[in-house]
Amino acid sequence: MSQVLHTPPPAPGAPTPAEADLAALAARHGLTVSGARPSLGEYVRQLWDRRHFILAFSRAKLTAQYSQAKLGQLWQVATPLLNAAVYFFIFGLLLGANRGIPKDVYVPFLVTGVFVFTFTQSSVLAGVRAISGNLGLVRALHFPRASLPVSFALQQLQQLLFSMIVLVIVMVASGSLPALSWLLVVPALLLQFVFNTGLALVFARMGSKTPDLAQLMPFVLRTWMYASGVMFSIPAMLHGKDVPTWLADVLQWNPAAIYMDLVRFAMIDEYGSSYLPPHVWAFAAGWALLAGVIGFVYFWKAEEKYGRG
Repeated sequence: MSQVLHTPPPAPGAPTPAEADLAALAARHGLTVSGARPSLGEYVRQLWDRRHFILAFSRAKLTAQYSQAKLGQLWQVATPLLNAAVYFFIFGLLLGANRGIPKDVYVPFLVTGVFVFTFTQSSVLAGVRAISGNLGLVRALHFPRASLPVSFALQQLQQLLFSMIVLVIVMVASGSLPALSWLLVVPALLLQFVFNTGLALVFARMGSKTPDLAQLMPFVLRTWMYASGVMFSIPAMLHGKDVPTWLADVLQWNPAAIYMDLVRFAMIDEYGSSYLPPHVWAFAAGWALLAGVIGFVYFWKAEEKYGRG
């Protein structure tokens, strides 16, 4: 009796011989799966190749932001300045939150805190909507999706630079004349930009799958603002109070407080090193590196999923 040999079926999930032949043919001719995630190094190269698009996109968004308002781009400066005026009235005049800060310094202290924290706040809020708010662009064109949150963070940096003009005027009016220490603002804001971009990338991925996150983040960011010393000096508020050491460290070393402290230290003459936590520059660089690297890798991991489903 002759025996009939049966070829065992392929294991579940394994490619069939025909699929294997097609894969080999595609590899031989340099073809890849459409929308597949590139390697990390290749992704960085693609992002660098789109640098002109990122810059142009951020400028276009900045121009269009207030295009319907009669005052136009003046709102880029007026909005944070009005916020600072409201905070000064409530916290400076009514609640006396200027404790530990000389009265003639409190206005530049507050304006600096509002401008610098708004930089981070706006970057995060823009990052949450970077993918979910631009699905038409994501689905229509092939480009590294990180271009969007990076361009939104860059847009907020450009807006901050407009605000810095007002900040300089406030500083001069309060008696702080330009000095070499003002140059320290440049590395401080560059480190903050890297930190903000990392956060924008993290929340862009989270917001792409959870649109409701855009409604929750303003409450989270408002809580962060009140805990970061925007309206008051953290060391002055902690002085003489029975606060756990770990809580004091969290408040002083949180990244928003650190970047505000560095800009205040650079621009306000009376804001000396006694207001700064130890190793402040090391912490500023560490936060930027940590957020930038983790945010970029975390966003890249889901590159092939954006705009689908």
